Amino acid sequence: MTLAIQWIKDNESLARHCAHWRTCPFVVLDTEFMRVDTFYPIAGLVQVGDGEASYLIDPLTIDDWQPFVEVLEAQAVVKVLHACSEDLEVFLQLTGSLPVPLFDTQLAAAYLGMGHSMGYSRLVHEVLNIALPKDETRSDWLQRPLTELQERYAAADVEHLAELYQVLSARLDPSKRAWLLEDGAELVAHLRQDSDPSLAYQDVKLGWRLSRQQLAVLREICAWREQEARRSNQPRNRIVRERSLWPLARLQPTDKAALAQIEDMHPRTVRQYGDVLIQLIADAAKVPPEYWPERLPEPLPPEISPILKDLRLIGHNEAERLNMSPELMLRKKVLEALIKSGWPDGEYVLPDTLRGWRRELMGQALLDRLALLRA
Repeated sequence: MTLAIQWIKDNESLARHCAHWRTCPFVVLDTEFMRVDTFYPIAGLVQVGDGEASYLIDPLTIDDWQPFVEVLEAQAVVKVLHACSEDLEVFLQLTGSLPVPLFDTQLAAAYLGMGHSMGYSRLVHEVLNIALPKDETRSDWLQRPLTELQERYAAADVEHLAELYQVLSARLDPSKRAWLLEDGAELVAHLRQDSDPSLAYQDVKLGWRLSRQQLAVLREICAWREQEARRSNQPRNRIVRERSLWPLARLQPTDKAALAQIEDMHPRTVRQYGDVLIQLIADAAKVPPEYWPERLPEPLPPEISPILKDLRLIGHNEAERLNMSPELMLRKKVLEALIKSGWPDGEYVLPDTLRGWRRELMGQALLDRLALLRA
């Protein structure tokens, strides 16, 4: 049965509906947004469902989001989304808040052993036997008025999401449900932490090959790039392309002619930011050695591949026992951090990134396996 579609286009109407949503056991949420040439997503529509109706909130006409924030933060109301990382960015940018507690139906499918990273349409078809149209997935959601097709598409998303939640939630045992909500809380906590621009250099590929002096230059370039992207609301690669960062720090050009020769350097960057980059590099090159960053750790050598495989097997066995998707268990970055803690002959220590139920279920088994492999 198709639910009624209700538009919410003013602050008073939003506040009235939010008062109702705060009394619901759950609400389902979705967003439509544009993000082509911007750092931050631009909200075009916010959809809410409560199992009784589908609501379309117009973010272009509402400027008081406090009642909606109270819904997002209401602990008694479960917020249901699907593959929600980008939606969370929209909520954070639009309202300054994030939904808690968070139930992600994509994660729920993985916890039920249905598959990892299942798309929404596939999950709806598999669980509800409904084929969703894809006509409006790349629509212009900032246009007004929206077309009737756009409205129906947006409303159907939250209508079926409510149905999905009720089916999947009923299939989860209490432990898995608690673990899923724990993962949602971790995702929200991670997004709440505004990344430090001065640490952006640590994520640059091949950064480990640079000297400490070169890393001092890379640190300044990356921090400026991050701050400029946020300030001007442009994608990072519109400021300086990713592949140009490492050669910039290594070669440290002193004029625009040399700057233009840097790998993957866009002419627009030279024109718009050339003088700034040259000055940044010159200033960073003068930083005294005591303020240079420490060398970045080298990648683990190829001989750790069998060890990684052995450790992954612990997660796979646990996933099989619990009838969960193996990809949920142990992330590669977590296992690499564990190996780095003691490689090649030190004491292995569980990394802080291995938390919660994963640490409890598999932490000691990982340490035991590493001790056995070293014996």
